[in-house]
Amino acid sequence: MGPGLLYAGAAVGVSHLVQSTRAGAQYGYILIVAIILAHILKYPFFVLGPRYAKQSNQSLVHGFAEIGNWAVWVLGILTVTTMFTIQAAVTIVTAGLVQKMTGITLNSVSVSVLILIVCLCILQIGKFKILDHLMKLVMIVLSVSTIVAFFFSFQHDLDYSALAQSTFSLGNKPDLSFLVTFVGWMPAPLDIAIWHSIWVLVKPKEQSFDSDFDFKIGFYGTAFLGICFLVLGAHTLYLTDITLEASAGGFASQLIDIFVSNLGGSFYWVITIAAFTTMFSTTITCLDAMPRVMEKVSIKMKLNQKIQSKSFWRYILTFGTIILLLFFVKDMKQMVSFATTVSFLTAPVIAWLCLKVVSKENNSTSLWSPLEYKLAILGILVLGVLSITYILF
Repeated sequence: MGPGLLYAGAAVGVSHLVQSTRAGAQYGYILIVAIILAHILKYPFFVLGPRYAKQSNQSLVHGFAEIGNWAVWVLGILTVTTMFTIQAAVTIVTAGLVQKMTGITLNSVSVSVLILIVCLCILQIGKFKILDHLMKLVMIVLSVSTIVAFFFSFQHDLDYSALAQSTFSLGNKPDLSFLVTFVGWMPAPLDIAIWHSIWVLVKPKEQSFDSDFDFKIGFYGTAFLGICFLVLGAHTLYLTDITLEASAGGFASQLIDIFVSNLGGSFYWVITIAAFTTMFSTTITCLDAMPRVMEKVSIKMKLNQKIQSKSFWRYILTFGTIILLLFFVKDMKQMVSFATTVSFLTAPVIAWLCLKVVSKENNSTSLWSPLEYKLAILGILVLGVLSITYILF
């Protein structure tokens, strides 16, 4: 396996543990359709990352530069606009799981600050490879646990016809708002296509892998896990009087209880550790990926040489996220909703830039098949219309 599991490790986080669970809890089964459509419409852009890197031996940042310097500037602005909110959202969810595991009395923001400092130290010391290998094992544990819990949840005496019903409506502003936050990170923000192209290039040359197959393992795996989490949320919380907590610690407790209620108390520590390590890996993966993007953007922009390094951007991202968490965040739910909404609204721009990269290539058919090209155009239209509708509504 190549960076496909890094993709999965970054994707299976807030979008699955938080948003999919909330989708099932609030609307039953109906938003399974949104999971499927989000994967279909985003597929061409996600697969472009590893394909472009393999074909050109360059990251997608180089592809944007081939369009023109303006495209790199747009990418830089979009990355700076979203990276602090993305990092803050994944970190505060991780903090909630730490609170659940340890019973620590510190608030979630203080725990988030400690987690960010630990992640920064690990990356700066250069021990990310250890976590990379550990993450692959943990992803297997979490995946197996989630699938087992998914099947066990069907043993409950539930009215599945009621679960299939919902009051969801695109004409209802709260429903539209939730759809935007849900699709924004399902299975991940579109930025991950750029991250993936960079991960392919930093993979040791002696480790050969089929980039398409490697990507599809992660891609289809995250789709199935998203449905599993939604069903677990529906079977455990839909049509009940239980309201999902807005705080990171409270939500983490509810999330673990969902698994324990389906698998049994003996699975408590397996699930807790797997969920925490998955979120921790997402946190450190984001802290690794976004500075790598900004490093390449800075080089292409020919900015001051002092800031043309991932270490510089790691410090900027870490301390910028800490400031955001300390002074601008009320609770986990607010942070996640804001981050996912921003990612959704910027997605059509990134998707359009990807389309221009493929259109500019002489051998564009090796990047996208004719069907994938048409699907990409449809994806841009749908994401664009939903974004405009959300802004105007």
